[in-house]
Amino acid sequence: MEPSKHDNSDRFVPLDLVRGAVAGAVAGLVASAMMNQFQKLAGKLISSDERSHGAQSQQQGTPNRGIGRYLAERGIDRPDDTAPARLAQAVSIGVAGKELDESEKDSAGTAFHYAYGTSMAAVYGAAAELVPELTFGSGLAYGAAVWVGADEVVTPLLGLSKTATEYPISNHAYALSSHLVYGLTTEVVRNTVRRLI
Repeated sequence: MEPSKHDNSDRFVPLDLVRGAVAGAVAGLVASAMMNQFQKLAGKLISSDERSHGAQSQQQGTPNRGIGRYLAERGIDRPDDTAPARLAQAVSIGVAGKELDESEKDSAGTAFHYAYGTSMAAVYGAAAELVPELTFGSGLAYGAAVWVGADEVVTPLLGLSKTATEYPISNHAYALSSHLVYGLTTEVVRNTVRRLI
């Protein structure tokens, strides 16, 4: 008999938590790719910017604190670096003592963006097994929550981007819309994969 979320005594089956996390991870990978494609298209339409690895690609300018300041003081931060690229550079220096060239930084930044999107969705998938109400709004609420937490709070706090008030409202709208695409795709794919496993 196939295990279900609830057995006869209405207790949670731990295997469902693993299945939820797996479904979420698959969904997060797909959603990160979809988000990047949306950003690539939107970037072309908005500003002829074809970068596609993180909503921060529209948030240019070196932050004057945290990681951004650290990299700027070393002379290796570009104003048009993305938050994932800044993080990749800082991690490479901190872990390997090596500065990344532009190609390596962009590739590592893209990898960090995918890793973040995939891991956040894995947590979402597992949490949805415990609290199904988290999926309300077809994932749009989840996408908005990731946007607020990552783009508006954590990224500026770490100095990976400037503060939210230093960007025009159009940048925030672009980033929010990107994360809504991510959230919706995550939920659609998570729900589909979860039914199959």
